[in-house]
Amino acid sequence: MVRTVGVEEELLLVDARNSEPRALSAVVLARANGRRCGGPALEAELHRQQLEFATAPQSAMGDLAEEIVRSRREVAEHAGESGAAVAALATSPLPVAPSIGTGERYRWLERNFGLTAQEQITCGCHVHVAVDSDEEGVAVLDRIRPWLSVLLALSANSPFWQGNDSSYNSYRSRVWNRWPSAGPVEVFGSAERYHAQVRELLATEVLRDEGMVYFDARLSHRYPTVELRVADVCLDPADTVLIASLARGLVETAARQWRAGEPPARFGAGILRLAAWQAGRWGLEGPLLHPCTMRPRPAAEVVGALLEHVGGALADCGDLERAEEALRSLSARGTGARTQRELLRLTGSLRAVVSECVRLSRG
Repeated sequence: MVRTVGVEEELLLVDARNSEPRALSAVVLARANGRRCGGPALEAELHRQQLEFATAPQSAMGDLAEEIVRSRREVAEHAGESGAAVAALATSPLPVAPSIGTGERYRWLERNFGLTAQEQITCGCHVHVAVDSDEEGVAVLDRIRPWLSVLLALSANSPFWQGNDSSYNSYRSRVWNRWPSAGPVEVFGSAERYHAQVRELLATEVLRDEGMVYFDARLSHRYPTVELRVADVCLDPADTVLIASLARGLVETAARQWRAGEPPARFGAGILRLAAWQAGRWGLEGPLLHPCTMRPRPAAEVVGALLEHVGGALADCGDLERAEEALRSLSARGTGARTQRELLRLTGSLRAVVSECVRLSRG
């Protein structure tokens, strides 16, 4: 049985004329809900300059690709009716002032986390992969830990922050990791230990609810899935599909290792945090920490190791050739971060960068 995959993408709302972020999520949601007839499931995010859509669970990557492109275009149409546009950018290249939503949960976050909450205008991509049980899910979480930084590097799409080049390829990942529960975790060993740790985190009352357990990968508290949360939203929807394919490959490979009695790698959360930092800093433009050794190696070698690691699972799902072609394409043109920097070099204008990224986001 092929595991189903669903994707949640967060998108940035910008002014259709000047490309500045616009706090219009409530207006766009109202329009979308008033006209919804089988369209994408839309939700508000912490800031009113953002929206999120979720796909249905899909077994075939071709179907997932079609739904992502269709959903992005439908969200763009709803936004256009309000004078806005949508961009699949993980941070805003232009300066943006916080405009936190009005819900009680969002106000609680603002009161308790201050500037950390105010500055979280970041857009990620979350991939849900079906698992048979919590026990299988935790076994998967324990075994995919070293590989998550490679997904971050492949998705890097946030070089700019408040009008400046951050020197990172994924600055979103650095901003996101300001949350107290964000980032890599230690090996759990069992579903019982996983749930016990979540209960302990909630008992501190630092976190409001289970939705704030911001691990790089976690058991979904809403669906029977493992949720990989490490990636930037991708500028090109084809890259989103690649991340989803590799995520399913990682989950299936890890589940097979668990069933075969293979133990997880014992790298601690500290060194995994360094691997994530390296991936966020360089994307595919510099060395990454190899998931098998945690030593620096060329990005192409590390990406090749990921493909080899999940190759059997990808082949069994019929995804291997598609993933190989997608990786070749991504390697040739570069990540969203490279695209944004090249656009700035060509145009000299961050507004022009955003405007072109609005077009590219549609696929």
